[in-house]
Amino acid sequence: MTRADIAGEEKEELISLMEVASLFIKHWKWIAIGLLVALTGAAIYLRFATPIYRVSSSVVLKEEQSRNSPVTGNSLEDIAMIGVVSNVENELYILKSRSLVREVINRLNLHVSYIAEGRIKSRDLYTQSPVIVDMSQSELDRLDENIRFELRQLNDSAVQVKGLIAGKHVDTLFAFLPALLQTKLGTISFTRREGVEADYRRMQVEIQHPDGVINFYRNNLTVTQASRQATVINLSLTTPYREKGIDFITALIEAYNNEAIRDKNQEARNTQLFIEERISIIDRELSDAEQKVENYKRRERLTDLKSDLQHDMEMGSKYEQELVEVETQLNVVNLLDSYLNDPSNLGRTIPSNIGVQNPTLAAITVEYNRLLLERERLSRSMTDDNPAMRRLNEQIVGMRQNITTSIASVLEGLQIRRNEILNQANLFGGRVSAMPKREREFMELSREQQIKASLFLMLLQKREENALALAAYANKAKVLDEAAVEGQVAPRRMFVLLAALMLGLLIPMGIIYLIDLLQYRIRTRGDVERISMIPVLGEVPGNESKEIIAVRENRTWAIDEAFRMLRTNLLLSLGTESKVISVTSTVQGEGKTFVSINMGISLSLLNRRVLIVGLDLRIPRLKEYMKLQGEEGMTAYLAGYETDLEKLIVPSGITNNLWVLPAGLVPPNPAELLSRRSLESAFDQLRERFDYIVIDTPPVSQVTDTLVINRISDATLYVCRANYSSKGNLRFANDLMKLNRLNRMTLVVNDVDQYHHTYAYSYGKGYGYSYVKNGKKKKE
Repeated sequence: MTRADIAGEEKEELISLMEVASLFIKHWKWIAIGLLVALTGAAIYLRFATPIYRVSSSVVLKEEQSRNSPVTGNSLEDIAMIGVVSNVENELYILKSRSLVREVINRLNLHVSYIAEGRIKSRDLYTQSPVIVDMSQSELDRLDENIRFELRQLNDSAVQVKGLIAGKHVDTLFAFLPALLQTKLGTISFTRREGVEADYRRMQVEIQHPDGVINFYRNNLTVTQASRQATVINLSLTTPYREKGIDFITALIEAYNNEAIRDKNQEARNTQLFIEERISIIDRELSDAEQKVENYKRRERLTDLKSDLQHDMEMGSKYEQELVEVETQLNVVNLLDSYLNDPSNLGRTIPSNIGVQNPTLAAITVEYNRLLLERERLSRSMTDDNPAMRRLNEQIVGMRQNITTSIASVLEGLQIRRNEILNQANLFGGRVSAMPKREREFMELSREQQIKASLFLMLLQKREENALALAAYANKAKVLDEAAVEGQVAPRRMFVLLAALMLGLLIPMGIIYLIDLLQYRIRTRGDVERISMIPVLGEVPGNESKEIIAVRENRTWAIDEAFRMLRTNLLLSLGTESKVISVTSTVQGEGKTFVSINMGISLSLLNRRVLIVGLDLRIPRLKEYMKLQGEEGMTAYLAGYETDLEKLIVPSGITNNLWVLPAGLVPPNPAELLSRRSLESAFDQLRERFDYIVIDTPPVSQVTDTLVINRISDATLYVCRANYSSKGNLRFANDLMKLNRLNRMTLVVNDVDQYHHTYAYSYGKGYGYSYVKNGKKKKE
């Protein structure tokens, strides 16, 4: 591709853009109206639209570490780290769970709306309503439609309820509040809100099914993790009601903390129940043991042990004490084993604060309880088929097996230790075999009493520790940023205005451009060039003076310059040998005769001898337009009535170098006359006498005459008229060119709007040229 080709393509693109711009400039009023309508609509929308706000807050989840874990060594480090930080992703589900949101909705009574209607906007009263309307939870859950009615405040005490409830018209007056209204949908209660004055005398009340309100808040609530490494959670709610949004976020965090505390306390409560139950049993057993000692002493009249066995007794006492401790641990571990093997306790937490001294067993028990609580919390928002729940259940089963194994190991160790202590005790017991029988019996009773007393004291201590722990739990989520309105999210003023601006411009421009594309008729030179493959010789602006003789000598109006441009382009394309120029069009009315006359005038102004020949033998207009006298013309010569061609040629009376050969009388056989060889003879003579010959021919699509005349023509000016010629006319001209029916075809676009056509004669600006509009001459 050459530089000239590239430059030509760039020029065509520029011309196309200029055409589009010209089209929009021409219809600027419609674009301005569209822009005004769009901006006005945007302003009205911004004035009456309900603003949507974003309420946000952030919390940090506290690290959870077991309050009872005695693990201090590195051997159990992995177990201890399991429960250090909560699974934040699980907490995100919990914060958006239906049960938690339902609790907040019920607490804040958000299923009831109070709307005070104003002249322009309605206002949600929320806590400013002087009357509280509500229904029982069971009736709310059974609602199959929303309840709407009007509430009128008649005075400080009386209210009127009016509306259509469950298809029944209701108009009830309550002289005093509280009051109840019985409906088919349930009982509606009305109570006075303390501390709120009745500023709004009339308001609309709507009671909604809780599920609809829950879905609204869940859909508009966003809960996200600040980052993957942090335990900070961001909460945001988009709502048209700022106060409701702040209260909802605040109440949601409080409900979440309360639920977390309830879950944490469950283990402590289970432990408390277990300790209380064991205290009751051990208390009875201790009372029995003490009663036995008392009865034995009374019956045997014992007061003190013999001093001569003091040493043996001290050693025996030492091992007896150790035996008591081992027996206590055996009892505790056996109790724990019985509790674990009881099927009714399968899903319950294992008491972890009952004095088990084995650190591994205590640590595993604490972790097992934590996993049970985690499963219970997740079950509120997940099903058992959830991958997270399945993994948690697998961990629980494995941990329970570890506890069973550990208990068995601990029991075996305690039994071995007990046997060793018994052997030592028996050794020293043999040394006191001489002790009277009643003394040995007394020692056995005393030992049983000591075991029970020690176990009882330990349980009392653990009960106090568990009570302290029960009261010491703190909130799981610490508030970093209180709930507050972050800003308005909709409608966004600048976005709405920019959108209105774009729509106000694009819609009318699109409609204008679409109408232009769907135009049946050509309007500009650009339309012609897009449809036709025929070169465009030039364009003629609209002739507002309506005069046929439009070109004048020594005048620089736009139409004069247009024909000068046509003349120059024509002469450059003809060469020196071509003299005969046919002017035709597709249909009548496109201006071929007008172009023929003024092109002839323009050529004659070059001091060349020019002849205009009228060969439109069917509807001859040349004589009429140029105001010629006489009836004879070309038909007389072609028919043989006149043999002297010179007698038929008359001066134009416009310039000294312009002559006219009119068509003459309308013959009955125009096509046959034009087919005679006398036509070639006539033009051979005319070529010798004139420099240029312009032929006014008939429309080519209606009769065959122009195609017949083409044999004596060197070039053809094909005239189309803006806002008159159809696009089909140009396609017809394309077919003629493809079939080579007309010699050296070029197009002339006639009657173009001189203020909006592509090639406006702006080159004349600054050089003294002018144009005429409505008969007034204006300087450019």
